[in-house]
Amino acid sequence: MDLKAQLKTVVEDAAHSMGALVDAAIQETPAGKAGDYGTPAAFLIAKAIGGNPAQIAAQLAQTVRLPEGIKKVEAAGPFLNFFVDVGAFVRGVVEKPFEMPQLSGKVVIEHTSVNPNKELHVGHLRNVVLGDSMARIFRAAGQTVEVQNYIDDTGRQAAESIFAVNHYGLKWDGVQKYDHWLGEGYVRLNADPAKPELEPGIREIMHRLEAGQLRSEVEKVVHAHLVTCFRLGARYDLLNWESDVVGSGFLKRGMDILEDSDYTSHPNVGKYAGAFVMDVSEFMPGLEEPQVVLIRTDGTAMYAAKDIGYQFWKFGLFEGMKFKPFAQDPEGHTVWTSAPDGDPDLARRFGHADEVINVIDSRQDHPQTVVRSSLGVAGHHEMKDRSVHLSYAFVTLEGQTISGRKGVTVSADAAMDEAQKRALIELAKVNPELSQRDDAGEIARRIGLGAIRFAMLKAEPTRKIDFRWEQALALNGDTAPYIQYAAVRAANILRKGQEAGFAIDGTGADWEMLPDIDLTLAKQVAKLPQIVAQSVRVHSPHVVAQYALDLATSFNAWYNAKDRKGKPATNVLQSEEGLREARLALVARLRQAFEETLDLIGIEIPAAM
Repeated sequence: MDLKAQLKTVVEDAAHSMGALVDAAIQETPAGKAGDYGTPAAFLIAKAIGGNPAQIAAQLAQTVRLPEGIKKVEAAGPFLNFFVDVGAFVRGVVEKPFEMPQLSGKVVIEHTSVNPNKELHVGHLRNVVLGDSMARIFRAAGQTVEVQNYIDDTGRQAAESIFAVNHYGLKWDGVQKYDHWLGEGYVRLNADPAKPELEPGIREIMHRLEAGQLRSEVEKVVHAHLVTCFRLGARYDLLNWESDVVGSGFLKRGMDILEDSDYTSHPNVGKYAGAFVMDVSEFMPGLEEPQVVLIRTDGTAMYAAKDIGYQFWKFGLFEGMKFKPFAQDPEGHTVWTSAPDGDPDLARRFGHADEVINVIDSRQDHPQTVVRSSLGVAGHHEMKDRSVHLSYAFVTLEGQTISGRKGVTVSADAAMDEAQKRALIELAKVNPELSQRDDAGEIARRIGLGAIRFAMLKAEPTRKIDFRWEQALALNGDTAPYIQYAAVRAANILRKGQEAGFAIDGTGADWEMLPDIDLTLAKQVAKLPQIVAQSVRVHSPHVVAQYALDLATSFNAWYNAKDRKGKPATNVLQSEEGLREARLALVARLRQAFEETLDLIGIEIPAAM
C-alpha cells in the first residue's frame, strides 16, 4: 500500500481545485508529533494563489479526499496532518501486492571487467556486487536490463601472464583453478629482476593477442572468472571482448560522429597541431585544460577515444559486432559473447540502451566524465544525461592495501571459502545443534556469502571499505547475519503458528484489534517500493541495504517490545484470537518483504540460524 503516493495525489487534486498546481511533499511526522503523515503543501499553494498558509491548510482539511487507510486529517497551523486507520492500513499492507515503480526502457549495466590474467581478488568483489545488485534493482523497477562484462583480451596484463607460462615452462595440472594457476605466473614475472630484458617477448604476445591468435587461452581464464562470479550470485547477459570492439571499427565510427561537432577540431598550430581534439569546457567547466586529445599527432588513439566509441555503441549509435553463445549460468540462461565468427543478425539484440551505467572504480572518474561529455559534444544531450558512472572507492582487507601485481591479496574464491568456514564455526558457537544438520553447509554458505555481499553494499559506493571478518559475520550490528537472523525469527513464528493450527493468511483476523505498535512495523514494511525508486534514482544499492537493516531493526524492536508492566507486548501466539491472526498475517508479509528486499541485493535467507 503506497499510502504516501495516494496522499500526494489527493493533496495535489485538492490544491488544483483551489487553482494551484503544486508538487506536494508527503512526509512521515516526527516522533511525538500528531498524525502519521504530513505535508507543508499549504505554503506552496499560498505562494501560487496568495493567502494565509494556515487558513489554506484549514481549507484543505475540509476538501481533501481521504484515501482508504486514512482515518482523519487535521490542520496544524500551516501543516496538514493525516492519521492512519491502523486496522485498514495494516490489512492493506498484508493483502495488497507492492506497487513497484513501473519504469520503461533498456538499461545497460557494465560491471566486473577484470583483466583476464589472474584470479579475482577480494577488492574486485565490490564491483561485482554493486553491478549485480543494480541490475536486480532496475529489473524490479520494471526496466529491461542487459548486464555486460568487458574482457580486455589485448592488454598487457593478459600478455604478461601468457608469456610467463611459456617463459617459465609452467604446466597446469588440471586440478588447480585455472585463473589461480595463471596468476601465479603473473606474480612471478613481476617479481623477476630480469623482467625489463623480457619486454620484447611480452610485446610479441601482445601482438598475437591483438591478432586473435591466443583467444582460446584467454577464454579459459574468463570461464574460471565466471565460476567465481556465479558462486557470488552475479549473472551476465553479454561478454564484450576488446579485440572485437577494436576489430569492429568502433573507434573510427565514434570519431566520425565527433567530426561533425562544432566542439572538435584539427589544430594546425600550437601544441595540439596535427591532433584531433575535443573541447569539453561547456560540459566539464572548471578544467585548466578543456581540450581533450582523442587522436595524437602520430595518428594513435588515446584510451578515452576507444571508450567513447564503445559508449556510443552501447547507446545504439551504430552496430557492427557479431555474437554467439559462450556459456550457461547456473539457472540455465545463456551468456552471450561477441565473436568474429558470431551471428551478425543478433546485432540489434544487444546495446541500444536508453541508459548506460558503468561500474568502474573512482580512479576513472575523470575519463568517465570525458566519455559522458563526448555524448554532449556529439549533440546527444539526453544520452549524456543518462550516461552514468557508478564510481566506487577501494577495498582494503583487515587494514591492508590489496595489490594483485605484488600478490598481496586474498582471492575472491578464498574469501568465499573463508566466509563459509567462519559462518559454520559461528553456527556451532551460537547453536551447536545447527552445525549437525544435513543442510549446515548450505546454511553456512548463505550466511557467509550474504556477509560478503552486504559488507560491500552497506556504505555509499564512494566511501572506502575495510573488510574485516569479525564485523562482517557478526549477528549484531550492520551486517547480513543480523538481517538474516531477523528473517529466520519471523519464519519461526509462522512455523509455530501453523503447527498450532492457526491461520497465517489473515483468515479470522480482527484488524481493528491492532495497536499502534503494529502500525509502526507495517509502515516500515510498506516502504519497499519507494526504496526501490530511490535506489534507481541515485544509482546505488546501498539504499536497499540500509532499508534491509531498518526492516530488521524495526522487527526486532516490535518483537522485544514490552507493555507498561514490563511484559511482552507483541507475543504473537499468546495474543487474543483475532489479534493473533492479524499479527501472524503481518509477520508473514514481513517475511515476504525480507525475501524481496534481500533478493534485490543478492542475499539468500538461510533455513535456520
